[in-house]
Amino acid sequence: MRAAAILGPGSSPADLKPFQDCPDTAWVHGLPANSAEADAVLVFGGDGTIHRHLARLVEMQLPVLIVPRGSGNDFARALGLRSQRDSLTAWREFLVSGGKVDAVDLGILRPLAASAAAEDGPRYFCTVAGVGLDGEVARVANRLPRWLRANGGYALSLLPVLFRFSAFAASISKLPEQKESFRPVVLAAFANTAAFGGGMKIAPRAGLQDGMLDVCVIRAINKLKLLFLFPSVYSGRHLSMREVEYFSSQALQVQTERPFPVYADGEYVCQTPVEVGVKPAALPVIVLPRG
Repeated sequence: MRAAAILGPGSSPADLKPFQDCPDTAWVHGLPANSAEADAVLVFGGDGTIHRHLARLVEMQLPVLIVPRGSGNDFARALGLRSQRDSLTAWREFLVSGGKVDAVDLGILRPLAASAAAEDGPRYFCTVAGVGLDGEVARVANRLPRWLRANGGYALSLLPVLFRFSAFAASISKLPEQKESFRPVVLAAFANTAAFGGGMKIAPRAGLQDGMLDVCVIRAINKLKLLFLFPSVYSGRHLSMREVEYFSSQALQVQTERPFPVYADGEYVCQTPVEVGVKPAALPVIVLPRG
């Protein structure tokens, strides 16, 4: 067995050591040059670390084990890996019997602006992409110390952003219709997983193997009401509010009257306009055996 290990920020060789107790496994640090050089890849980190390596991981098609070690671990939780112990159990089962490997969907962002550079081509995301309030909160939260981001940093960043953020005009249309109907919105989230921001269930019906993205749009809303809406996102109860629109789609086009930043997995990706889609069964992942 040959395994490659990616150590994200906040991880160290000490985190890798429990996974190295099998003497028959040869280890490589960092992504291998090609898929012939490894049989599996372990990613120690959160959603941002995974995000930065998704393109190569999809290309190599090696089984990937996520070890939740980041400030946000929503993708790992969606896979049922809530702790390093869960990941270690899944890894040992994989070494012994091949374990359980699932092929899960990924979201795709395609910048449409004429000024988009070649490196701004299609970008994969594993959890949630969004435009609006969540992007501004992510920008502020990313400036916090890592330990604070990992302990409620998103929620802490929300309050100061909330009262200075204003609704903006956006058109969100399913493809291939491409209807251009602009309306004031506060947030538009395109979800591959149910949660983002460290457990906020923005899309409680989202699934990793349904070939769809769940879309949650929060229309213009009184700021005080918006303040009370966000605690309900942790339980998914926000879907009952009349200002919240929720649907699923395989592909959408997002336009805004002025360029707006698009974030995915807590990372800045591009600006609007953008197409958002899904690649079914894009990434093989090692998960806990059922039962």
